[in-house]
Amino acid sequence: MRASRLSALLISFGLCAAAPVGAEGSAGYSPYADRAFPDRVFWGDTHLHSSWSPDAGAGGNLSITPDLAYRFAKGETITAHNGERLALRRPLDFLLVADHSEYLGLYPMLDEGHPDLLASGTGARWAELVRAGKRGVVGGEFAASLPQGKDLIGSPSFQRDVWQRVIENAERHDDPGRFTAFIGYEWTSMPRGANLHRIVLFADGAAKTSQVVPFRSVDSDDPEALWRYLADYEAKTGGRALAIPHNSNLSAGRMFETTRMDGSAFTPAYAEARRRWEPVVEVTQIKGDSETAPHLSPDDEFADYGTWDAAEGMAPGVHEDWMYEGEYVRPALARGLALGRTLGANPFAFGLIGSTDSHTGLATADDDDFWGKFSSNEPHAGRANELFAANFVLPENAATGSFSDRTRLEGARLDQLMSYSLVASGFAAVWARENTRAELFDAMRRRETFATTGPRMTVRFFGGWDYAREDAVAPDLAARGYAKGGPMGSVLPTRTGAGAPRFLVAALRDPEGANLDRVQIVKQWTGEGGARHERIFDVAVSGGRRIGRDGRCRKDVGDTVDVERATYTNTIGAAQLTAYWEDPDFDATKPAVYYVRVLEIPTPRWTTYDAARFGTPLPERVPATTRERAYTSPIWYEPGA
Repeated sequence: MRASRLSALLISFGLCAAAPVGAEGSAGYSPYADRAFPDRVFWGDTHLHSSWSPDAGAGGNLSITPDLAYRFAKGETITAHNGERLALRRPLDFLLVADHSEYLGLYPMLDEGHPDLLASGTGARWAELVRAGKRGVVGGEFAASLPQGKDLIGSPSFQRDVWQRVIENAERHDDPGRFTAFIGYEWTSMPRGANLHRIVLFADGAAKTSQVVPFRSVDSDDPEALWRYLADYEAKTGGRALAIPHNSNLSAGRMFETTRMDGSAFTPAYAEARRRWEPVVEVTQIKGDSETAPHLSPDDEFADYGTWDAAEGMAPGVHEDWMYEGEYVRPALARGLALGRTLGANPFAFGLIGSTDSHTGLATADDDDFWGKFSSNEPHAGRANELFAANFVLPENAATGSFSDRTRLEGARLDQLMSYSLVASGFAAVWARENTRAELFDAMRRRETFATTGPRMTVRFFGGWDYAREDAVAPDLAARGYAKGGPMGSVLPTRTGAGAPRFLVAALRDPEGANLDRVQIVKQWTGEGGARHERIFDVAVSGGRRIGRDGRCRKDVGDTVDVERATYTNTIGAAQLTAYWEDPDFDATKPAVYYVRVLEIPTPRWTTYDAARFGTPLPERVPATTRERAYTSPIWYEPGA
């Protein structure tokens, strides 16, 4: 690519400092002296588990500690359990080692012989089981205790000591301006197997976070109790915190249900609290994609990406159709519009991020470098056709069901628990001015974030009323986007005139990845009685293809994947796609929500890389190729705003 062309691409994303032609309002020669908008995208993972998570320890992670997890994320080469050396292709900018607050640090502290842990009768017995090589039995017992709200250890001093070590690990690796190590954990609510998990992320350091201990599902499995804990934390310390829901696809219809946990109706206070404490949601990760599903979006040919809908949440049982609406982000955004009109606040006004949920301590989301969900899934011949959770030996009739009882799993969970169902996904992308806890936290609060399934493509999305078509191809697209409207995560400014909203979109491929196929805007709105409506618009496509009057390009981009060798070429697609788009169906009386989905050209799936490397057959139940993608945080239109 010619240098001038590359410079233009970088400038349009706000990624380098070359002067835009004809910049408005510049008082001096340099138009950047007073520029305040976020001009850098930072990449990270807010949902990584180390050997300090009890299920990670039961799942084979014996040695990838929080310290090693941070070092790997920062670009160091480490050694996996199978003896292989591994490193990220490119370091991350930020990481949250979000180990489960329930039984936090269990296995390392059993190995260490922590006195407060061994003082418990259960802890002493578990230490004997670990020494006897029966880690899975311990895993079965603590997993069975969680749905019953039991803490089998019951040692506040043990909990405080381990939490202090978690804080120290993050503080040691936090390097403002270079690498951000967030302090936090995962709260693991799972009533009757419904995944209602949240990541708790603090903006603060040791001085404030050491004044509390993690909130656990054994304290309460109600999200409202978690929000009260966060409010108490802020009131007590003057700090800041937020919660990130994840795996809504496994919530048995409950993550975005329209009643509170006790069955009562939403209230304005509930809506305000959820909006306040949960500004972003994790839309993609290893245990499946939560954007949408074919059942919800039958006219969306790209809907079936990493769909996990074989079971009733994370428990034995058959998934039912009514659950979908409460599980996926796309319909939840529409539900939020209707609820916002009746409650005065939208409880589902969240931005989007991705993260891995890897329990290996390895924050990698690349298909060609996939290290599994648990450490037992580290690369080896035939792993795709193995149960990825086979390490757990749950007692018979446990409340969570038994992984060892295949009869109960057949037709319900078994397919979902096979390693081939895992998805090499995802990462969180944050638009901010610098790489610090405070700046990244602020960006999440204002929802200026996007998710990818692994590739580090760069995406801008702006909405307003005054954009012109030439803004989409101007070298200072980002500056014009902020000056005339708002970025992803914002509400459209007060309407001017009688026209429809206008949007600017720009997507730049991962410089070490695949070309782009197309850029789409997904629109959601509600009709009479709160009925959900969606429409997908292709707003930019590669290869000279045409977009029809229906707003769709029906011609496929093509496929260069060599399945046998697990390779592809960038002879199709485009390095960059930009678009100016006006909503042709705009109704000023109805609230609406818009977000961008960017699709890459086909590339090999991780199971295809495995087959090529190990000389094993491809799994029959998954495609040989994948369509990596990005999802931006939405932009909302609110009548009268």
